[in-house]
Amino acid sequence: MFQLSNLIKNLENEFLKNNINETIVLRVSSMPTFDFQINNLVKFQKNEKTKDLINSFSEFIEDEPLIKNYEIAKNGFINLEINVEKFIYEIKDTKNAIKTKNPKNIILDYGGPNIGKPLHVGHLRSLNIGRSLYQINKLAGNNVINDIHLGDWGMPVAQIICYMQKNDIDLEKIRIDDLEAIYPKASKQYQEDNNFKIEAQEINKELNENEDKLLKKWQKLRSISVNSIKDTLKLLNHNFDLWMGESDVNNLIPPMIDDFKKDKKISLDDGAYVSNFQSDPKILITKSDGSYLYLTTDLATVLNRKIKNKVDKTLYIVDKRQKLHFEQLFNSIQYFQLDDGEYSHIEFGTINDLNGNPFRTRDGDTKKLNELFQDTLSKLKSINDELDENTNMILANTVLTFSDLITNRKTDYKFDLDKFTQISGKTGIYVQYAYVRARKLIQNSNTNIDDGNLDVSEIDDKDENLLREFLKFEHTFNQALNNNEPHHLADYLYELSSVFNSMYQNVNILENKNEVIKLNKLKLTKHFMNYSKLIMQSLGIQPIEKM
Repeated sequence: MFQLSNLIKNLENEFLKNNINETIVLRVSSMPTFDFQINNLVKFQKNEKTKDLINSFSEFIEDEPLIKNYEIAKNGFINLEINVEKFIYEIKDTKNAIKTKNPKNIILDYGGPNIGKPLHVGHLRSLNIGRSLYQINKLAGNNVINDIHLGDWGMPVAQIICYMQKNDIDLEKIRIDDLEAIYPKASKQYQEDNNFKIEAQEINKELNENEDKLLKKWQKLRSISVNSIKDTLKLLNHNFDLWMGESDVNNLIPPMIDDFKKDKKISLDDGAYVSNFQSDPKILITKSDGSYLYLTTDLATVLNRKIKNKVDKTLYIVDKRQKLHFEQLFNSIQYFQLDDGEYSHIEFGTINDLNGNPFRTRDGDTKKLNELFQDTLSKLKSINDELDENTNMILANTVLTFSDLITNRKTDYKFDLDKFTQISGKTGIYVQYAYVRARKLIQNSNTNIDDGNLDVSEIDDKDENLLREFLKFEHTFNQALNNNEPHHLADYLYELSSVFNSMYQNVNILENKNEVIKLNKLKLTKHFMNYSKLIMQSLGIQPIEKM
């Protein structure tokens, strides 16, 4: 296959040879005589190596059969004209084009809910980005495991149990809503009441020693929370391979800390064990009361995964506010020589309300995810009451997924339900509608559309535009894969849908008397469906059959 991505890779390598780490971005050209534009050289106009870069770029472009004509302007803009006739014969094997030659074993750690609380809107981005990166890596041929990694152990759990005991709350009768109310009260009392604090610490100690009665209470709390989490995830079409938690590595922590002591890599500091790794702030391994931190359990989880899974890469999809935690974690993994795999923090911004404030309910509570889903579902039903329940459910998830993923993960965004449920603009409804339109066209054609080539003599400008959009898929997919940024694919799906709609609206395809033109456009439509379906899959969106 003629791959434009090969050219892109060669150009990026030329930058690297000159000690410049630059990601080539392919853009649609605003010039009528060219198809694409690369602007990366513009900012290096005054660089002494620019002339050498231009010369080497020219060589690579001239050797690429897919490029019909090109121009490197004085300002550094690279303009490319695509040889569409060449590409026409190379658009069949879409899935194989994105397969990696060197598959890796990857764990994606995301979601991370604490027991005692239902999933809320703050979990949405982690879930959406995590699911998309999971799908993207699977499509690329990597061996991928996703782990929800529950916060199901430690002092927060001890605080809940302590609060329930002191207030004679019957564990057998409580629900997730009850636990949600208890959680902040227990935390507040722990901070303000020293006697409560001492009792909670004792409970935490006894849990770590596997005291039977307390373990049974913990198991009940965990069961109530996990069932609630699973119900919400089912509603939002999320699945996990592993349901591990902090509790699964609790037994690994004491021997791990003993090893750190033997290696003289931790030391006592005012009753707490602190890493001897030089950093500011200091890296705590245990608190002065002997309790563990998130960092401690995360280090033990690294050991556990090393034992159970051969892992090349671990991605933590957690919001940007936890940046310091992951800097300390990754430094500690190296310092303690726990693993030599690749570790990355895939950070993201927050979802806010229309005023730019944290997304909350009218009562001031954090919005629950199942409530957000129901709000979206109700909105869709009010717009079109003729759709069946299953279609509305898929569309609701499309709205919550697409509106999230089309935003660069590193930035915050405002949740606007009215905007996100519109059939026009950059919405999930728009891309679903384009897919349904294409599907209906193929069904109504009553034509056997094989995988044969298009007739070059009968393609018009609209056809060429769609072909050029197809050409961008591989590069866009690799952008999303290599940078862990699903928004590239979400943006591309919208652009692809727009170009298809333009072709569709330009002529009545089924009534065209020229059978060659008709068949060309039907084949292009079928290709569009294949690309759309693949991109939706990579985003975690299920295509619908009718609207």
